[in-house]
Amino acid sequence: MNKSAFISLLCFLISLQLWSQTQLPALFSDGMVLQQQQQVSIWGTDKPYMKINVSGSWGKTAMAITDDNGHWKLKLQTPSAGGPFTIMIKGNKTVTLKNVLIGEVWFCSGQSNMEMPMKGFYNQPVLGSNEAILNSANDKIRMFTNRRTVNISPMYEMNGEWKAAGTETTGNFSATAYYFARKLQKLLGVPVGIIHSSWGGSTIESWMDKETLSAFPNVIIPDEVPQAQPNRTPTILYNSLLHPYIGFTMKGVLWYQGESNRENANEYQSMFTALISSWRKQWKQSDFPFYFVQIAPFDYPKLNAAFLREAQLKTMQSVKNTGMAVIMDIGDQKNIHPSQKEEVGSRLAYWALAKDYNIKGVSFSGPVYKDMQINNNGRINLTFDYSEQGLTSFGKPLTDFEIAGDDKIFYPANATIINNEKIRGLSVWSDSVKNPVAVRYAFKNWVEGSLYNTQGLPASSFRTDNW
Repeated sequence: MNKSAFISLLCFLISLQLWSQTQLPALFSDGMVLQQQQQVSIWGTDKPYMKINVSGSWGKTAMAITDDNGHWKLKLQTPSAGGPFTIMIKGNKTVTLKNVLIGEVWFCSGQSNMEMPMKGFYNQPVLGSNEAILNSANDKIRMFTNRRTVNISPMYEMNGEWKAAGTETTGNFSATAYYFARKLQKLLGVPVGIIHSSWGGSTIESWMDKETLSAFPNVIIPDEVPQAQPNRTPTILYNSLLHPYIGFTMKGVLWYQGESNRENANEYQSMFTALISSWRKQWKQSDFPFYFVQIAPFDYPKLNAAFLREAQLKTMQSVKNTGMAVIMDIGDQKNIHPSQKEEVGSRLAYWALAKDYNIKGVSFSGPVYKDMQINNNGRINLTFDYSEQGLTSFGKPLTDFEIAGDDKIFYPANATIINNEKIRGLSVWSDSVKNPVAVRYAFKNWVEGSLYNTQGLPASSFRTDNW
């Protein structure tokens, strides 16, 4: 036998040996968190046609038979939140998962503002992180962070491990995801598991599969992984950082992305809608909650990011079971990564707590423009949803309003809050526009949001025109 044939045979025998063992993806490991009171999916590999028995120490069992390729998948009923439990998987060998908690599981993805860790990026802080990390020890908050990898075809394995919150671990957690989890855990009193898979600078197309992107003829699907910017290449992050998790039973998704799609903001609503629909279809978990962050004001070069924010707003208004955390008031003019991540996580949590955990009396959205009335006195009155108790600027001037006539030329405008029997909203006017027809608010790259509801949640940027 020549050397080449011997090496080939050796590789085959090694692969056969590995194939014949009971294997689980890294997500199914010690310290994991499973969604409570659900038939949760568990899967792995073993010998072909092998009987797989799975049992949870809470008293539930399930069985599957591996297919021709040795793959198996089954559903195991979970109890109410609690733990720690053990899970025993018996196949060609026995694998025991220890220290398993049952609670609430959320999948968190997007680009750098989701990726930004509690310890911050270099020269870019997360406000209050040191104190938060100091007091973060909590075994009921656990995060699985996927390490970067790229592949041209859909992957089935992920690269990461479950870690509990603590002074030595929390600094590396996604700050937005951690603050979201902390608020949920405190208020619900149950374990919270976060699966974090994001990549800074990524475009939405990179998180979409080939079939979904076929509806967008301008998108070019690659034949191989590019050497540069795989995070901006269609399908690459879907294949590498999303596909391995599809089917893992969870409560919902948190998404923080958009900055990298400012150049095609006109397509973002349709793409975002397609992404949400495709993820839901592939997960086979009905229309799970999908909450996202509207990108913050920043001194972006050239293009007006307000069009991207508008696309995000329209997505929330048109796609069911979605919600948007507005952060118009906490951007940073010179830093694309706002430091107030606790506010971001909290505002995402308000949506989940109100919509998914039945906590009553909590506001979850800032004011959203509803309609307008043009008066014969040169003013336009505006009304808003999500402002039942009225509007406020917290004593500061209302800024960044603009108004235009039929000539479509916008001028800086005055705005005042009105509250009478006929209308509860805003009145907007400018002495430079005698016959106004359109209003815009914060429709620029950089602004300091000034309009809130009385619960302290900011209004989204908006426009009444479609020019």
